[in-house]
Amino acid sequence: MTFKTRLTITFLAVVFMPLILFGITVLCMSEYQRHVVSKNFGIDSDTYEIAVNSIQLFSSVTEDIYEDIQEYIAADGGESLEDKTKLDAINDKLSKKSSFLVVRKGNDIFYTGNAEKTQEIKDVLPAYRSTKGSNYKGETYMKKLKLLIKQADFRFKDHSKGSVFIVTMTKDLIPQTRSLAFQVMLAFVVIMVLTGLALVSWMYTGLISPLEQITEATKKIREGNLDFEIDIPESKDEVAVLCKSFEEMRGRLKESADKQIESEHENRALITNITHDLKTPVTSIKGYAEGLLDGVAATPERQEKYLKTIYNKASDMDRLINELTFYAGIDTDRIPYNFAKLNIVNYFTDCIEELQVELESRSMTLSFKNELPDDTYVIADPMQFKKVINNIVGNAIKYTDKSDGNVAILLKDLENVVIIEIRDNGMGIAEKDLPYIFDRFYRADASRNSTRGGSGIGLSIVRKIVEDHGGRVWATSEAGVGTTMNIELRKYVEEQ
Repeated sequence: MTFKTRLTITFLAVVFMPLILFGITVLCMSEYQRHVVSKNFGIDSDTYEIAVNSIQLFSSVTEDIYEDIQEYIAADGGESLEDKTKLDAINDKLSKKSSFLVVRKGNDIFYTGNAEKTQEIKDVLPAYRSTKGSNYKGETYMKKLKLLIKQADFRFKDHSKGSVFIVTMTKDLIPQTRSLAFQVMLAFVVIMVLTGLALVSWMYTGLISPLEQITEATKKIREGNLDFEIDIPESKDEVAVLCKSFEEMRGRLKESADKQIESEHENRALITNITHDLKTPVTSIKGYAEGLLDGVAATPERQEKYLKTIYNKASDMDRLINELTFYAGIDTDRIPYNFAKLNIVNYFTDCIEELQVELESRSMTLSFKNELPDDTYVIADPMQFKKVINNIVGNAIKYTDKSDGNVAILLKDLENVVIIEIRDNGMGIAEKDLPYIFDRFYRADASRNSTRGGSGIGLSIVRKIVEDHGGRVWATSEAGVGTTMNIELRKYVEEQ
């Protein structure tokens, strides 16, 4: 549910829900009030009269008794109203309806059902056949005294003027009529409060709670803590999208931070390895140079041996420096490639001549076999692919501990690809280490002993370059027997 939809629903709920609930409540309470009035006063009245026309309601309370009195007057001219026993009976009925009876003869009170109250109101009782302040039914409402007076005039036997008054004390009835209004107002307040609480709870669950979670997450990120997760709401509104985006951002930040930490560890490892590996050849070069200067190498043969050793150690240093430079290019993904159509047979023929000199200086032999047609081409960068060959052969030289060390290169034809095998008879690699030898800085216990040097990134550079050429590289080995590096490249095929 979108935030716009949520706001629309909230607006409609604020407007219509209280009205609907208020209407239902008023109907129920009005029916209950009508039932109470009917039970307490013996009258049936609709809700409108109870809530609005209270005077009519008060009049209805004594309507039946008033009609009886008028019938007495019509029947015998009011003679029966001179019977105090009958008047007591009428007054008993009225007392149950918060009313009492008063009969006035001339200007004197002939009968009263409430002497105390009559004493207070006798001077304000309407005059005989007076219509002042009364309605067409002979009713007079005295607001200040909270009295409703019904008047019926007649003549006594001696022809003196007589008036019968039914006095209703409305202050006893007003609470009954006002209770409905109070209950309605109370119900309206309760409905508004409950509706507000329900909507606030709904909005809090759908909006405020996720935003508080994001605020807390922001504080954690500011403090450098990325090891947490944000609960993403199941809805599809803007808040859920925000939470999802924030969680994805946190995940990327954590991934970036983890990579940075890993990179720092790798850089420290590289510096340690390079420092160690540079120190070894530098020490050798220094020692052999001192031997030449001190005249230790007196014969031409011995001098040539010293110079070859110095050259080989300088080559090792050059290779380490090249690896370090290339490693920087891998991390920034800025390896300069110049791909070209390359005759793979001619390329390796030229490489063999250079490698032959290197291996002879290390007292090792090199063999080369080609099973490819002479017109086999691949797309490759000659300079970068040369690093692949040199790194693999360099490892073979470094980890060959036999007097008859040998490196064999074989070019094989396999349908649409070229397989390049570079095999040595060195120390070999343990089976448990084979899956990891192309990982950066990995050193196998047997094949990459720290006493033999190595930056730990040579084979990772090999894999990077081969994969950038669209090929793949893998190794097979047997400890104590030797290792075979396999490179697979796609053949170049002219488009027809």
